[in-house]
Amino acid sequence: MGHDYALVHAQYTIPPALLLSIIYAPLCTKLDLYKIAFLITIAVVSTIPWDSYLIRTGIWSYPPDVILGPTLFDIPLEEVFFFVIQTLNTTLLYLLLSKPILHPVYLVKEKKGDKWTYIKVIGQLAAALTIKKAAQYVKDGTEKTYLGLILIWAVPFLLLLWSLAYQFLIQLPPTSTIVPIALPTLYLWIVDTLAMKRGTWVIESGTKTGWVLWPGLEIEEAIFFLLTNCLIVFGLVAFDNATAILNAFPSHFRRVPDLPSPVLLVRALLLPASAYDDDRILGIQQAVDRLKKKSRSFYLASSTFQGRLRIDLIILYSFCRVADDLIDSTDPSSEPTQWLQKLKTYLDLSYSDAVQGKDGKVIEAKDANQGSATLYAVQQFPPNAQLTLLLLPTGRLAKEPFYELLKGFEMDLAFGSKTPSGPIKTEADLDLYGARVAGTVALLCIQLVLFHYPGTPESKQKLLMAAGHDMGIALQYTNIARDLGVDARNGRCYVPIGWLKKEKLTSESFIAGLKGETPEDFFLKKVESVRQRLLERAFSFYQDSIGAIEQLPYPARAPMRVAVESYMQIARELQQPRYKVKADRATVPVMRRLWVAWRALLGPRR
Repeated sequence: MGHDYALVHAQYTIPPALLLSIIYAPLCTKLDLYKIAFLITIAVVSTIPWDSYLIRTGIWSYPPDVILGPTLFDIPLEEVFFFVIQTLNTTLLYLLLSKPILHPVYLVKEKKGDKWTYIKVIGQLAAALTIKKAAQYVKDGTEKTYLGLILIWAVPFLLLLWSLAYQFLIQLPPTSTIVPIALPTLYLWIVDTLAMKRGTWVIESGTKTGWVLWPGLEIEEAIFFLLTNCLIVFGLVAFDNATAILNAFPSHFRRVPDLPSPVLLVRALLLPASAYDDDRILGIQQAVDRLKKKSRSFYLASSTFQGRLRIDLIILYSFCRVADDLIDSTDPSSEPTQWLQKLKTYLDLSYSDAVQGKDGKVIEAKDANQGSATLYAVQQFPPNAQLTLLLLPTGRLAKEPFYELLKGFEMDLAFGSKTPSGPIKTEADLDLYGARVAGTVALLCIQLVLFHYPGTPESKQKLLMAAGHDMGIALQYTNIARDLGVDARNGRCYVPIGWLKKEKLTSESFIAGLKGETPEDFFLKKVESVRQRLLERAFSFYQDSIGAIEQLPYPARAPMRVAVESYMQIARELQQPRYKVKADRATVPVMRRLWVAWRALLGPRR
């Protein structure tokens, strides 16, 4: 009896597990726990027979003076624990690195004869040839026996996973494939080198090649750890591939449980890629690209939402950006009022009743082929806007907030060279503007949350939506405070005239001063005074509504906190004497942004 193997865990495998667990804990969801348990179960069940065979046939062994004693099918409990802890560590690293990714954007519809057929077959052939060679090594019973046993055990699983998830294994960024394989593998190579030198485990000399990757690391051990980490990551990728298919295609999978069964996951993976809805995939890709470019704060926050709710929220944001870009276009040939009317017409059609076709078939307004809203979007809007309009989940959202949003855009059209303050004369006007352009969007977000997590009483729903509406106004005040210089360069001043008078300024002088090359110090002090007043108003709305987040359905609370606090951190930065400015806007340093998000996941701000 000894403790050497247990010490390997205490020194090298348990500490990274604890560190990764602490870091990932606030991000962890029920689906993540299910995924971890699923992978660990498969790892243990699939490895025990193989490992037991190696020990019973004397291919490798554990000296009695390095293990505690208890075994399972001749395998020391420390070794069984290794199956668990390695899978846990690699899985946690993968989950952490993959969290920002919206997996459905990496789905690809396949067509007959395209490159994917050849990619799949090449991978399958390579795996099949490796299995054949491994079988020969085992049959020969020479110094390549251990190598052959490693390959003949691991590669069939890799072949299966490749056949099911080859698209994702190629498409996903290296941070979701190469990195979570390479880092744990390199780490375990170092651990194995130390353990082999101490004699914690031993490979019989007659069954190994004698080749080493570096002094102390047998090539078989290096390949073993590489392949086991490949198995873990391939399994995780296949799992995420399945959930991406489930979430992306409601036409194929109408309802998706919080914890999909293994049978449902396999059904998803077996859905032919030729049956994918490529318009939906492209529409989601376009929406994600817009979010990345236009709002880093909300892109970060979106990664904490789950499943179809995350997709719906991103598409909603994309619609708001599309509408704003069309109406606020700098293209001289673009007529803002026409786009405003077209958007109203599209909403009218989207919320209209179904009609009966000539053949008696009922045609919904957003029917993919004949719907009136669909046809109007394709005929009247530019290609890069069409899919966002078509994917907008109007069936889950009330129409009134959309019309109010368009009224907010209409207020923006009142700004001009002769009217730099536009419709913003009083604080009440600014409140109304914020309610229309941001309060409505926040209200729509709450509606989506309540749709995806049903069961909230109607009276409570109304309170939550009212609070969400006010929080949207808080975020808009923050936005205005941040963008004073940018808006001035566009000839706009959103500051109420009464506030400017208090600083002995007018809309014209305020804009002119901000557009100047080197504004005077006394003018900048007045600007900061105005900015701080905007921030005070922002925090007033924030304080009145922040408590409602804890009344949302539980799975949405932490993500909503991240969304709000990530943006309100901009306001907190602006309250600092020397805030960081980039392109005329205050910015939040990346590490601080991550800290704010991580802290928000832990619980309400104190």
